Amino acid sequence: MSKDALPSTNDYLNLLLEGVPMIDVRAPIESQTGALPFATNLPLMTDDERHQVGICYKEQGQKEAIALGHELVCGSSKEARVDAWRTFFVTAPTAVLYCARGGLRSQLGQQWLNDVGISCPRVEGGYKSLRQFMLQYLADSCETQSFALLSGMTGTGKTDIIKTLATSVDLEGAANHKGSSFGRPLDEQPAQIDFENQIILDLMQVQHKYPGRRIILEDESRNIGGRHILQPLTIAMAESPMVVIELPFKERIDKLWQEYVVERYQQTMAYHSENGEQAFADYLVDSLLRVQKRLGGQRTKKILSLMEGAIKHQHNDQFASHRGWLEAITADYYDPMYLYQLDKRKQRIAFRGNHQDVIQWLHEKQ
Repeated sequence: MSKDALPSTNDYLNLLLEGVPMIDVRAPIESQTGALPFATNLPLMTDDERHQVGICYKEQGQKEAIALGHELVCGSSKEARVDAWRTFFVTAPTAVLYCARGGLRSQLGQQWLNDVGISCPRVEGGYKSLRQFMLQYLADSCETQSFALLSGMTGTGKTDIIKTLATSVDLEGAANHKGSSFGRPLDEQPAQIDFENQIILDLMQVQHKYPGRRIILEDESRNIGGRHILQPLTIAMAESPMVVIELPFKERIDKLWQEYVVERYQQTMAYHSENGEQAFADYLVDSLLRVQKRLGGQRTKKILSLMEGAIKHQHNDQFASHRGWLEAITADYYDPMYLYQLDKRKQRIAFRGNHQDVIQWLHEKQ
């Protein structure tokens, strides 16, 4: 079958909304810089093979590069790659296939699958066109979509509410980071492009399921850990009304203690089977030192002393002494910083209240 007769699709919106399984035939190094959550990287060429073909293309042209590609991927290596695609297609018969730009690699993959009796559509324009479609979708949506920001001091449980709302997009979840110095994950944050893709996909899903409804986002700065929110969404957020959760100081400390001490300790011990105790202590101290410039020397020294004492005695008092440094850093640093930033945006505050009142208001104002 000629390449022109092989099936293809440019129905990007439905591919993304439906989460159609995708075979990503790009080299691993390409996929690692950005992919889609429902794509599986089953490369046509390894990183080294792609590198060799790329050099050949630059020095000798397309014809010689194609010939080298066939020389590098043949016999048992070709058979293994076709078998991997075929196995994937058996488990996901609606799958489509893409390469970087919808060109030779995806067409060749299609042809090889066709030779073993499998008709697999390729995505026209490949990953590049999918990505451009998503970026344009975000830009267009941010021009028309109504948002509201869920705000509140640290420990007010903003993310808990976000996760209960059907019309929300969880920015911190997409970033795999809780937004503060102590919110770093045990594993890695996603690649920047993967973070962006996830936010756009989540936005698509909410808009498709609840057209015309206001979408709720957590009040975030442009950066969440080492990832940054795309500019169109940042601009839209800066113009959106704010809903502020209010919770007593003690209740906030209780929540922070549970999340950043008790649960983090348990997670760290499970993640680091041999040196979990030291890893937990290192996490606490490092998280504090990341904000020492803003804290200042005296406050950092005070909080570090409380923290080191809590680490030393945590198994004697069921971690209770950790409340001391949590209270200090919250009262001396996080609360004043939040109030200063909130004061600059107070004209955008549409509502204040406790959890129940905020959730009720959000439902009523949809």
